[in-house]
This record gives sequence, structure tokens and C-alpha cells, in this order.
Amino acid sequence: MTANDSARSPIRVGLLGAGPWAEIAHAPLLAAGPETTLAGVWSRSFDKADALARRFPGTVAWHSFDELIGACDAVACCVAPDAQVEYATRAAEAGKPLLLEKPLGLDLAGAQRLVDAIAAHSVPSVVVLTNRFAAPVREFLAAAHDFTADGGRALFVSGALLEGPFAASPWRRAYGALLDVGPHILDLVDAALGPLVAVERALHPSQRLVHLVGTHDSGARSAVTIDCSTLGDSRTEVELFGAAGRLVCDTRTADGAATLATLRREFADSARTGTPHPVDAARALSIERWLHGAGNVRI
Repeated sequence: MTANDSARSPIRVGLLGAGPWAEIAHAPLLAAGPETTLAGVWSRSFDKADALARRFPGTVAWHSFDELIGACDAVACCVAPDAQVEYATRAAEAGKPLLLEKPLGLDLAGAQRLVDAIAAHSVPSVVVLTNRFAAPVREFLAAAHDFTADGGRALFVSGALLEGPFAASPWRRAYGALLDVGPHILDLVDAALGPLVAVERALHPSQRLVHLVGTHDSGARSAVTIDCSTLGDSRTEVELFGAAGRLVCDTRTADGAATLATLRREFADSARTGTPHPVDAARALSIERWLHGAGNVRI
């Protein structure tokens, strides 16, 4: 095989986890290629891993995580955040590029441990902040770069914690929408208005509804609403306000298949070349610090 052939060959990705999101997103995405192949699946439940692997020809279920690491070029993590810290750190120590979920961990200490391991072993990482790979979002963020905003608002509302495949997720039930989808929406606000320098938080008495008020280094202020316990269509929106008017992003205009194809391609490129990706673990940690550290206020 020549160097050019090697550069074009698919990245063999091992999948950690066999739960609903692995079934719905990660496994089909990685198996579809052409930039990647699904090399194998490992879960703490071998039966679940085997059932998932059987859906994709050429994919095997491994009996140990070490076997998975030995059989792949990169690792995709699709497990609860505390397990992600444990196993992704081991994969980083083995030099494997990582496709990570958010949040990185259930606390900052765990997230920092993972980011430190990634840095220590010079491992490329990409975090599945899905909206960042959508064409309309990228167009919005490019326009926001040249838009002088006094501030903005953002909204992430869904019924994911009431019904559907994630409603019974123990860590989501325990930690709520703030850690689950907060990284998605706060990342967009930070990218659109400039780096956050302060975040204040107000919780509804039910704990289901979260309001965040952010101050950005540009002087802009942002208001973010997060709720995953409202029935109806899921909505993720960002709107900027300034003397020139408004700049609006509605992620529902994105093509889901094209978004995931971009994610797969850019992950494979980063894994193959070692080139850092803008949406990496360090970026995710910078956002998650605000989710964990926001002060509680009444607004």
C-alpha cells in the first residue's frame, strides 16, 4: 500500500457503547463511510454490543475494551459521561483519536482529567456538538463574525426528558437539561457573541427550566433558555441584536444527513492527520466550566 493509498483508506473506528444513541447515531454514521468503517463494538453488556454489531456486516463485538482498542485506529465514545472519562482516558493513553460526546464528564475534575490525557498524548479529538457541523449554523457564525451585536437570545426546548429513547437515562434524569443540552446551546452563543466572561443561572422551582445570562468579552449580553421537559417540536435557535438589525439561526433548517456526513469526514481527517479540530475536547471543557460554575441568581 502506498502512502497515498493509506491516506485515503477508511479510519477503523471502535465504538464504545451500545445504548440508544449508539444505535441511532454513532453506529450508522461510522458504518456508512466512506471515510470510516465500524471496526467493532464494546459495551459492559456483551449481549447489547453483539446485537448492535450484527446489524453492520464486518463489525464484531469485543469482550474487553482492550480488545477494542487493539483492533481500531480511533475510538468513538457513546456512554454516560462518567464512563466516558474512564474509558476515553484509557484510549487517549493508547494514542487513539477520539470522537467524544458531551458533556465530557459529570464534573469538572473528570472532564479536566480527560482533557489532560488527550493533551499529554497529543491525541486529536472531536466532540459531537452536532450543530457546529451544520451548513446553516456555519453560515450564521461566519456572518456573526462581522455583525456588531449588543446581545442576543438563544433557546433549546424539547420534550426529550418526557418521552423517547433518552427519557429514562439515569444521568440525564439526575443532572437534567443543563448538562445534557447546555453544551450545545452555550457553545453556539459563545461562538456567535465572543468568549463568555461571566454566566449567571436561574432555575425554575421544578428544576426543569434553566435560564442563563451571559456576559461576553465583547460587552454583549446573552439570555439562554434551556428546557427538555416541554412537549412539542424540538427547537434550537440563536438570535443576535444590533444597530444593523437582527441575525437569526434556526437549526431546524439544517440537513441532518449532510450535517452528520460533515462530522464523519472532519473526524476522519483529524484522526488521520492529527490536525486539531475547532470543536475538540478543550473547546468543550471551556464551555462546560460555565455550566458547572455559573452563579445562581434570580432573574
